[in-house]
Amino acid sequence: MQELPSFITNSPAATLLLAAMVIASLVGLYVAPGWLDRNLFRPHWLLPRREYPTLITSAFLHADLPHLLFNAFTFWAFGFSLERAMGTPGFVALYFFGLLVSDLGTFFRHRDNPVYQCLGASGAILAVLFASILYFPSASLFILPVPVPIPAPLFAVGYLAYSYYASRQGRGRINHDAHLSGALAGIAFVAVTAPEVLGDAFRHFMG
Repeated sequence: MQELPSFITNSPAATLLLAAMVIASLVGLYVAPGWLDRNLFRPHWLLPRREYPTLITSAFLHADLPHLLFNAFTFWAFGFSLERAMGTPGFVALYFFGLLVSDLGTFFRHRDNPVYQCLGASGAILAVLFASILYFPSASLFILPVPVPIPAPLFAVGYLAYSYYASRQGRGRINHDAHLSGALAGIAFVAVTAPEVLGDAFRHFMG
């Protein structure tokens, strides 16, 4: 049997998470739109209606194609190399820790709003993004049509700035509020599990 591509064998969890995110979202957007409605995360109704599965299932679905593409690109750009650096068990723990912490932040902010509902893996992906920046503080990425590499920390700050703006607009079913809590979760996870990585990153940023 032909060998699997190295990015699959070296980053199996990232491969499976990305595939699940893309496939589930495309099915929800173009095949079974009722799937999106049934898996919306609705903080106000989480406890009264025991909608506990939506804490996880909502993170594998996206509100529209641009939302999916941006999250999938960000996860691809940072998640695969991070899994290789952390190891698969640590990477999986980071992903779901970021997801649940971001859910918790969204719950406390919107638990009194019966009409608030959201989808998306943004909280978990921001945890991956910020943990990756600590592991690879000098990393950069190319985004067309920008002709120069963008430093990863600058990309992360821009991501959070846009998230704050979008959250203030209050449009759509995208959980922009999860971004900050997810980012903080990623930093906290690295601080606890690999404090030496956090120290090295801090020294790098301080010059």
